[in-house]
Amino acid sequence: MNWSGRKVVVTGAGGFIGSHLSEQLVREGADVTALVRYTSRGDHGLLRLLPPDIRSAICVIAGDLRNPEAVRRSVKGQDVVFHLAALIAIPYSYVHPTEVAQVNVIGTSNVLQAARDAGVSKVVHTSTSEVYGTAQTVPINEEHRLTGQSPYSASKIGADALAHSYWRSFGLPVATIRPFNTYGPRQSGRAVIPTITGQALHGDKIALGSLTPTRDFTYVTDVAAAFLAIAASDAAVGEVLNVGSGREISIGALATRIVQRVGRSVPIETTAQRSRPQSSEVFRLVCDASRAKAMVGWEPTVSLDDGLDRVIDFMKAHPEWTDIDRYEV
Repeated sequence: MNWSGRKVVVTGAGGFIGSHLSEQLVREGADVTALVRYTSRGDHGLLRLLPPDIRSAICVIAGDLRNPEAVRRSVKGQDVVFHLAALIAIPYSYVHPTEVAQVNVIGTSNVLQAARDAGVSKVVHTSTSEVYGTAQTVPINEEHRLTGQSPYSASKIGADALAHSYWRSFGLPVATIRPFNTYGPRQSGRAVIPTITGQALHGDKIALGSLTPTRDFTYVTDVAAAFLAIAASDAAVGEVLNVGSGREISIGALATRIVQRVGRSVPIETTAQRSRPQSSEVFRLVCDASRAKAMVGWEPTVSLDDGLDRVIDFMKAHPEWTDIDRYEV
């Protein structure tokens, strides 16, 4: 698709993936509107870290996803909607499950209805591999059973079902992207790779809750490319497409790899405290992305080692990301 001059809105543009997607869209020539959550500080989230020429090209609208009027205002006149906004912190969802459900389900309903009213040509709705729960079959394809093992994952299952229903009921051209674990520069310090990297760079040990769960990591620019490929594909409408590398690594092996690449001798320890209840833990995630490859021609291009080096370089250049006290796994 030629993105030059295309009017697009990115909900959750101030977040990790959203900021990278917004940056890529501007570089492709799109006319980008960013819906970010309003704060009294006028905070635009991670958009503040974009190069000045990219940042100045983005029209920012502040509002709450739960406010239909704010959502309608951001979607009106747009051609493509990339819906990424959500409350994504799993530990937070244990403490505030109602808020997570309101933002992720009602907020998604508002986006879908606004897109329907505006007559957009495509909505790309963002899911998560967490909807699968612990892998029952490996690798996980899109037909795998959905299991809400946390309030967050349950809210995303509901949001995914709503998106599909708007295609079935109203013909809204919705495609659902389901990324596995995305990583890269600007990711929250609560995520596992920044957690490990910050401690490896500046700590006297790496403290993690569990070393045995496995995850499938994809570099953020590859995930942004998947969003663009899915948005450009008519075949993707009404479909769910997994996005991942197809390779799994345990948290313990990941920590060892990061320590080696940082070049410091730092012991890796487990702590008794866990932010996930035992029955909520997702022990294994590994992606089957063959549908995305066949349908939209997407494949990851950045190796795990190259991606980790980019994260390490970013965190060295941004000491504020290495505040070990704020990390949790």
